[in-house]
Amino acid sequence: MVEPAKKIQTIGVMTSGGDAPGMNPFIRAVVRTASTNNIRVLGIDEGYEGLIHGKFRELGIRDVGGILQRGGTILRTARSKEFREPSGQREAVRQINNAGMDAIIVGGGDGSLHGAQKLAERGIPVIGVPASIDNDIYGTDMCIGVDTALNTIVDAIDKIRDTASSHSRAFLVETMGRESGYLAIQAGIITGAELVLTPETPIPPEAVATAIEEAYKRGKTHAIIVVAEGYKPHTQELGEMIDAMDIGFTTRVTILGHIQRGGKPTAFDRMLATRFGVKAVDFLMAGLSNVMTGMVGREIVPVPIDEVLSNTKRVSEDYLRMTNILAR
Repeated sequence: MVEPAKKIQTIGVMTSGGDAPGMNPFIRAVVRTASTNNIRVLGIDEGYEGLIHGKFRELGIRDVGGILQRGGTILRTARSKEFREPSGQREAVRQINNAGMDAIIVGGGDGSLHGAQKLAERGIPVIGVPASIDNDIYGTDMCIGVDTALNTIVDAIDKIRDTASSHSRAFLVETMGRESGYLAIQAGIITGAELVLTPETPIPPEAVATAIEEAYKRGKTHAIIVVAEGYKPHTQELGEMIDAMDIGFTTRVTILGHIQRGGKPTAFDRMLATRFGVKAVDFLMAGLSNVMTGMVGREIVPVPIDEVLSNTKRVSEDYLRMTNILAR
């Protein structure tokens, strides 16, 4: 949405929802781009919860020095039940107006963008920046944090494969992804997993056991099954079911958990986050509002938040096909 050009004097920046490696480079880019254009930046601590309670602090160029390589977010993040209610949204708008903010830039996932939409509906100019390691946000090819999380998963699976081979075991490795199997599929392809299980591909446990048994019969010394956390039954339960079927391999379960959210952002994530942060400020200065920075091909483009939230991003059929071809 393009609005009449308005002088932007103060921007609020926040990170919300689950943290993602690269959030700090995003914050840094917003602050330094704004400063170059003589725009004041207020950092909002603890996401929408902090917005409601006025947890603001001024961020200057020196305040964001030395954070490029840091995981997590210096602004911290929190989920806010209070903001989901109209009363919480009204209080947030009151705090924004009292602090003299002309616009808000929000970095986060689907829930964070829904929050940004609520602010826009109440007249606050907002720009969303996609930061979600699940890469499940419509309108962008890539989100902040995905590349770093994927590298963490690959490193873990490579190490698990060493011990799986040494002990002739089948390992079920659970990645994050409650509703999207993107991380699991990508990791499965590039680590040579025997099978990938995702919410989008509900393979029954009996078929999983058969695939592992066939790998054993073909003479494989181990088997790696990558499981997205949204697959049912849950990974631990699935491991117990398979182990009871006497398939040749002893089964072990490894749940990677929040290790996937941590660590230094990769070069790719630092650059992507920086480009998103710069463009978010550029969009505001150009009079855009209620849009998200989206990476489409090699370009960063504005995507209406309403469009983002009214569509579902699906895992590419090509990737699903690749997992079946290569897992032999």
